[in-house]
Amino acid sequence: MHAIAFASIFLALVITLALIFMGFFDLSKNRDNALVWMERGQLACAGLFCLSSWILCLALVHRDFSFMYVQEYTDTFLPTFYALTAFWAGQNGSFLFWAMMLAILGSIMIFTPGYRSLAPKTKIWFWTFFLLVQGFFLLMLTGVSNPFVQILNPPAQGNGMNPLLQNPGMIFHPPLLFIGYAGFTIPCCLAFALSITGEPLAWMDRGRNWVLVSWIFLTAGIILGAWWSYMELGWGGYWAWDPVENASLIPWFSATALLHTSLIGRTRKGLLKTNLFLVSLTLLLCFYGTFVVRSGFIQSLHAFGSGGVGMPLIIFIGVALFLTLLVIYACRTAPSRELDGMLSKPGILLIVVWLLLALGSIVFLGVNWPVISELWSDNSIGLGPDFYNRVCMPPLAILVLLLALCPWLAWKSGFKTSLGLYIALGSFFIAGIGFWMMGITLPVALLGASAAVGVIISIGTLFLLNASLRKQLWAWGAYGVHLGVALIALGIAFSGPYQVNEEGILHKGEVLKVGDYELLYNDFQIKETPGMTAYEARLMVAKKGKPLGILAPQKRMYTNFDQSFAEVAIIPGLGDEVYATLLGFDEDKNISVKISINPLVNWIWIGGTLMSLAALLCFRRQRKSVTAA
Repeated sequence: MHAIAFASIFLALVITLALIFMGFFDLSKNRDNALVWMERGQLACAGLFCLSSWILCLALVHRDFSFMYVQEYTDTFLPTFYALTAFWAGQNGSFLFWAMMLAILGSIMIFTPGYRSLAPKTKIWFWTFFLLVQGFFLLMLTGVSNPFVQILNPPAQGNGMNPLLQNPGMIFHPPLLFIGYAGFTIPCCLAFALSITGEPLAWMDRGRNWVLVSWIFLTAGIILGAWWSYMELGWGGYWAWDPVENASLIPWFSATALLHTSLIGRTRKGLLKTNLFLVSLTLLLCFYGTFVVRSGFIQSLHAFGSGGVGMPLIIFIGVALFLTLLVIYACRTAPSRELDGMLSKPGILLIVVWLLLALGSIVFLGVNWPVISELWSDNSIGLGPDFYNRVCMPPLAILVLLLALCPWLAWKSGFKTSLGLYIALGSFFIAGIGFWMMGITLPVALLGASAAVGVIISIGTLFLLNASLRKQLWAWGAYGVHLGVALIALGIAFSGPYQVNEEGILHKGEVLKVGDYELLYNDFQIKETPGMTAYEARLMVAKKGKPLGILAPQKRMYTNFDQSFAEVAIIPGLGDEVYATLLGFDEDKNISVKISINPLVNWIWIGGTLMSLAALLCFRRQRKSVTAA
């Protein structure tokens, strides 16, 4: 099975390299004989990827420890559904999953109306660029990231999966990110191909849905990752500004900026080279995120560590960046319309874009600061959460405020109606006064929360006043995404700075008071399975004397791991959420616990889910006005 799996990806590499050669040869001869072979070859490569992936899945399910990858990331105690998720738990398997999704998405592209409307020469350019990316993955998978290395004398037991990854969030979080990363390859290659063949504007229509679907997967992956961090790491938060977390956030900023600049590009025929650069930058940042996670270049809580892929990745990124600049320089663009003033919808969109790119640049700089600081210091200097919170939160709050004003701006200049503007601004100021009276006095939190209320009232008023808008799906989708952003901003404004934490050592029968809450420690249990022993404390929770429920935080010891792992317990709520972590215990069953009261934290997950689902309503059919060259 090892040989068949490796032979499949090796054959896919041979086919991909042959198709790249055929593509360049046909382009040099100004003919399109290779096109049919490129399409069929891509379908064959997708099939070979699926075959090799299926073999790896079978090995994971059956715990075939003759596969080194299976031996490193599973054991016989691991439940089957977690054994399957080990596919993307390690570096080599996640590379294979990403490459498989890239090949499958490329195959889907063949059957889309947008692809069928392309001229044959444009299709060959598209496949040449696409296959170069696919070829890079295949070179890695047949070289330093081979997931099919065989152990000749396999052990009876595997190393096991990191207990931090044994969480429902990690079943979906990594694959969603990888699908998003892979998806951005298609609009990028499409933009390059159409720009070279003289249609630099057309890709924004034909590639729009691909950008959107990739953004949806990336957004959902980031939100699930934040939820996993909140539920599994036991520290009471959801975003620590860790390099691996930031690695997925940076391309999200550029992709979100692209969605807004491409709107100007499609409606005003402007920013053509800007859009071309942004779609390529987003894909390059996806590879940069992979470099951060896999190269050992920057230390992180949950990076894979060095595995020989760092140098190939940085070379690939450098070559791709050079190619991007070359295509932009050679791109022939028609004269574009002059954009209106800043007090217009395009003007505000540009401000939003600059804020998004500024945020992405700040996070990018922060991630690389340990390396940059080594230029003048013997010891690298890392930037902690305090830096990111101080620098990033104010522009994020301003961005949310702009979302409250944007619906009322006209495309040319000025406002559509002063009534809507007054309602948006009035709700912002009234909410600010109300929050101030409630004790929300920190400036950034107050601005963010008030702006979030302004967005909610502004969007509600817009749909109330505009009957025609209520009939358009794209409007429900676009403004639904903005509403989701507002809910996230509301959750961040309250759950971060106004979180209440309390630690205590409790004997049985003792009560710990945290704000308005009382927690009675009444029981301690030990639960055992073949792969794990769980030590569980039981806390009865009441608020002002009214019972709310029972918290059962655990400390877990896994058979193949020496250290203990916390399993948090929560009592969820749309207002306060009670969050408990068992820090330790002694032989007399006295416990040390940390209790957090997190206000409005669940609105972050609600808002993120709304963003991902509402964006599905924004898909559109191909414009009839766009025709093949």
